[in-house]
Amino acid sequence: MTPRPDIRIVHLCDAPAAAPTLARWFVEEWAPWYGPDGPGDAAADLAACRSRDAMPLCLVALRGDEVLGTAGLKPDSLGGEHAPGPWIAALLVGRAHRGHGVGTALVATIEAEARRLGFPALYISTDTGEAMLSRRGWSALAATASLRGPITVYRLGLRDRAR
Repeated sequence: MTPRPDIRIVHLCDAPAAAPTLARWFVEEWAPWYGPDGPGDAAADLAACRSRDAMPLCLVALRGDEVLGTAGLKPDSLGGEHAPGPWIAALLVGRAHRGHGVGTALVATIEAEARRLGFPALYISTDTGEAMLSRRGWSALAATASLRGPITVYRLGLRDRAR
């Protein structure tokens, strides 16, 4: 799982020390859900994603011991009323590491994980990743709303596609 030579992507179960940083980032990025008044529990969500071979699973991008970002593969996510899943969820790159290919590396690795697990398609909902998803061959499927505003649901067919 090494899409770039300077980034190592591993399962969260192989980098448990990353969980506190990721939980803090979740609260900062998605305050309406994970903040003090939100219904989410970032630490519990991350703890539930410590698998290698079943959903939910979580990947972590690292440079040495430094946490760069994360992405999950889950059976459902925001926008789930538009598609059956599985979903890339909680795709998040630390603010200091954005714009350097970390998100693209995480998406590519999640795509490979979904193929490895035998899924025919993959979905994601986002309000920020449209350009990167388009470059990777994803197609817009539907529009929906989140606690932060409008988002778009995308689909990628995984059969007969390797990237």
